[in-house]
Amino acid sequence: MGLNTTITTKSGEEFGGYLAMPKSGKGPGVVVIQEIFGVNDVMRGTADWLASEGFVALCPDLFWRIEPGIELTDKTEADWGRAFECFKAFDVAKGMEDVQATIDALRQVDGCTGKVGATGYCLGGLLAYLTMTRTDADAASGYYGVGIADMLDESQSITGPLILHVPTADGFVPPEQQQAMHSALDGHDHVTLYDYEGQDHAFARQGGEHYDQASADLANGRTLDLFRKALG
Repeated sequence: MGLNTTITTKSGEEFGGYLAMPKSGKGPGVVVIQEIFGVNDVMRGTADWLASEGFVALCPDLFWRIEPGIELTDKTEADWGRAFECFKAFDVAKGMEDVQATIDALRQVDGCTGKVGATGYCLGGLLAYLTMTRTDADAASGYYGVGIADMLDESQSITGPLILHVPTADGFVPPEQQQAMHSALDGHDHVTLYDYEGQDHAFARQGGEHYDQASADLANGRTLDLFRKALG
């Protein structure tokens, strides 16, 4: 189990986060970047899982500028409606400033080695990609990122390892966007795209409609391998 913590922006504003520590009390850092449902049980569980694997995991509340403490599920129409409202209202540029602030805060956590990676899902998958173009993170793993195809021009800024998990039947990322990602990134020295044939969006969200344990285990294993090599 982790604990709630506070992260400070460069301008001195504060927002919340969930911090999970490994049993050893030390390890590399990983920023866990939320889906459109906020810092909910799924995201806290992801941070706890990474902590169990030896990482200091911090999941920031990136919707705090819209409404602090938003916590939704994928189980009701009302929650889905609110989640999409937040997605539409979300300022990506400000969100990336908050990701950098989270990286900075994580590096100062007692027990963090100073190496920091990021992993993100859905909206967070896009932000994981942008983490490698706009921040000083050491590595990132993005799951079914939405909107990456619109920001491929930023890929020239990537200088550290990035992996992207791409479900081929993603209802939010059509085939033409997937092809654009492959065309732009397959030849990139620092980027690896993994396709998950027949899988839909959020295949790694435990308890979700499209959860597939085999694909999730494969993707999570690749994420752990990346972080162990890049952050160890």
